[in-house]
Amino acid sequence: MAGADSCRGTDRAGRRAEIGGVVSGHAIRVAWYRFRATFARRRGGYLSLVLLIGLVGGLAMAAVAAARRTQSSFPTYLASTNPSDLNFLSGLYDASGSASGYDSGYDPGLIRTVSHLPHVKRAESYVGLNLAPLGKNGAPTSIGTALVESSVDGEFFHQDRVTVTQGRLADPHRVNEADFSAEFFRNIGGHAFPAHGVAVPVGVYTNAQVSDPGYGTPSLQPHRRLTLRLVGVVKFDDTVVQDDVDANPFGRALFTPALTGPLLGCCVTDTATYLQLDHGSRDVAAVEAEIERVLPKGATPLFQLTSTIEAKTQQAIKPESIALGVFGGIAALAALLIAGQVIGRQIRRGSVEQSTLRALGAGPVATSGDVLLGMVGAVVVGSLLAGAVAVALSPLAPLGPVRTVYPFRGVAFDWTVLGIGVVVLVVALSALAVALGYRAAPHRVARRERRNDEQPSNAGRVVAAWGLPASMVAGLRFALEAGGGPRATPVRSAILGTGLALTVLISTVTFGASLDSLVSQPALYGWNWNYELTALGFGYGDMPQQPITQLLARDRAVAAWSGYYFGELQVDGRTEPIIGGSPHAPVGPPILSGHGFDAPNEVVLGGATLTALHKRLGDTVEVSNGVTTPTRLTIVGTATMPTVGQAGSVHPTMGTGALLSYGLIPASVRNPFHTPIAGPQAIFVRLRPGADPAGALHTLQRIAAASSVSADGTVSVLGVQRPAEIVNYRSMGTTPAFLGLGLAAGAVIALGLTLIASVRRRRRDLALLKTFGFTQRQLGAVVAWQSMTAVTIGTVVGVPLGIVVGRFLWDVFAREIHVVPVPTIPILSIALVTLGGLVLANVVAAVPGTIAARTRPALLLRAE
Repeated sequence: MAGADSCRGTDRAGRRAEIGGVVSGHAIRVAWYRFRATFARRRGGYLSLVLLIGLVGGLAMAAVAAARRTQSSFPTYLASTNPSDLNFLSGLYDASGSASGYDSGYDPGLIRTVSHLPHVKRAESYVGLNLAPLGKNGAPTSIGTALVESSVDGEFFHQDRVTVTQGRLADPHRVNEADFSAEFFRNIGGHAFPAHGVAVPVGVYTNAQVSDPGYGTPSLQPHRRLTLRLVGVVKFDDTVVQDDVDANPFGRALFTPALTGPLLGCCVTDTATYLQLDHGSRDVAAVEAEIERVLPKGATPLFQLTSTIEAKTQQAIKPESIALGVFGGIAALAALLIAGQVIGRQIRRGSVEQSTLRALGAGPVATSGDVLLGMVGAVVVGSLLAGAVAVALSPLAPLGPVRTVYPFRGVAFDWTVLGIGVVVLVVALSALAVALGYRAAPHRVARRERRNDEQPSNAGRVVAAWGLPASMVAGLRFALEAGGGPRATPVRSAILGTGLALTVLISTVTFGASLDSLVSQPALYGWNWNYELTALGFGYGDMPQQPITQLLARDRAVAAWSGYYFGELQVDGRTEPIIGGSPHAPVGPPILSGHGFDAPNEVVLGGATLTALHKRLGDTVEVSNGVTTPTRLTIVGTATMPTVGQAGSVHPTMGTGALLSYGLIPASVRNPFHTPIAGPQAIFVRLRPGADPAGALHTLQRIAAASSVSADGTVSVLGVQRPAEIVNYRSMGTTPAFLGLGLAAGAVIALGLTLIASVRRRRRDLALLKTFGFTQRQLGAVVAWQSMTAVTIGTVVGVPLGIVVGRFLWDVFAREIHVVPVPTIPILSIALVTLGGLVLANVVAAVPGTIAARTRPALLLRAE
């Protein structure tokens, strides 16, 4: 018996499976038939879904792909230049400015020795020539301004290749051809680069002539005079991304090996040798030690690592890529929500037909899947279109300064973003369509209607009791009451769609306004003062403290000032740029967390430095200057570090560096030229509120001139020194605005479709109103009030939510790049967006209002 029961159970299970398979197959055939039969009528809805997913989803994928391409743009570009791993500078003078024992700035024996060191694969050099453009009187111009870089054996032509932005690269075998940077071209009076190049008369001087008292005057004739032809404008790889401290406003000049060779024994100031190593950066430490061993006694090489330049550039590009990623995230969320609104609307439009199918005997699977086949198909096509849109927009990336030298501009396929993006859109929206179709099945709708009889809304009753015009009352009730039965209107969907569109727009506007505010307010990125007095251009020398502070104290426009020194110290074994000051200094970098250093045993770190050290506030670090015993300091705060310090060296910038007592910096670094009057290397000056900046600058320039004594060098006045991150933002062009407009267009289209669909669902009610005597003008007013009410409620919800979302995203972004997190709420822009939404409501209401006014009631009510 047990065996028989088991067999019967098996048979029943088999028959159920067989019946289920038949039912499932029948439902699929019904769905396919319904899709083909209703495609012509529903294709407008399918097309709108495809286009919205394609536009907004494509923008989202394009922004994320652009963020990835932008972040990787500099390493990609650098790899295309055949880069070195390490370079060092040697020549007539060492790092302290004292003679190093060289008779000439170029030592071929040293270069040969270095090229044969262990781990060195290739060595190429350039030299600095005593070469200057000649004026009409025959005297050299721009002395000591432009960096003259003359290739010895192919450096910049083969290794570390420069990138030509205009014209062509000079022929290395021609003496009279040269390339200049754009800054140099502007300084010699160039505007539009001509196709045939520019002729520049130049003079070459020997080292002895440069020391002659007549140098710089027409009386001293150059060792060699020639006319160089500028055949191209070029970009050096270490100048693509720079902050204001490192940027040389006078530019750089590149000359050929053919010109350099005959001048190596007489006219060379220094030599820079670039090395490619066997194992890249892993061999740097060993090669540096070997170079120091083979150099002449007393010579101090200045090393520069390509990996350091790359890391600094990556850090500078990071805000751009983060901003693009944030925009992509907003657009992706908008794509999902907007498409979800459209899917829900299309499924609700088929509710009457689903009820008919159910009455004809169709089961839950068939009725639930009536429109799902078309919806899922539209989702798949729209997602593929989004991928195509992302590929079409890919030539806009990378953004920023690397774009001008990027070697692979044009269409790009980021298969990671495209693959994940298409899969997320298809899976998420298909699952949403299935869920909405399941919920909209007629038998489930009927159960909900039995539980919830149609009741007028409280708001509708209140509006009716106010004695407002009939058209206004009807429009308000249409917007607030969904109605019942198969013709129920998705009023919540209309309001939610409006709120969603405005949330997306306002959050984008708020984030963009905060970014613009960051760029325009230097105090937010560390420059918490107005001007900097500095020795020898960028803090290389010392200023006479007592005379200069006395003059500042008498200046009525000056509110406060503080003196600082620059250097590098070992912080827990890491070399970090240092700003050395006094405790309780009245002027200093803005504090992000904790407090400023109040005692010599305290330190304030940049946010990136704190993270790199794996420390927190209250922890301690060991600081070493290489001379005295390491000092233990307590971390008391983090600050937005300003971009200040010595040009060409490692200096503080946003998020990187340390602020501590100047006493920890060795005296030899604080006073490198051993001047008798020791003083700070820089003084940060803050003006009084309301002071005239131009007048204050003129006064400070007089103070600087009066303080420029021969023993200490020239004191100059610097304005805001922007970090590379801020400089880069200005090079992004109109691409962010273009992407923002695309997102706004998608949100506006979605809002318009939502309002039109909501009005169309009220056609029967409008026909009844016309039967009751409403005029065409009153019917138009009803539709307008319905749209206006939905937009107004959506505005009340969407605008504050958009501000909250925009502020939150900005705070996250600001903390990531270590700036002062002060979001900006653009009141005028928000007001214009809100006003635009109300105008859009009236525009959208115009078409269905006109149609409703012309509708013949008998056509809609004949089935009642």
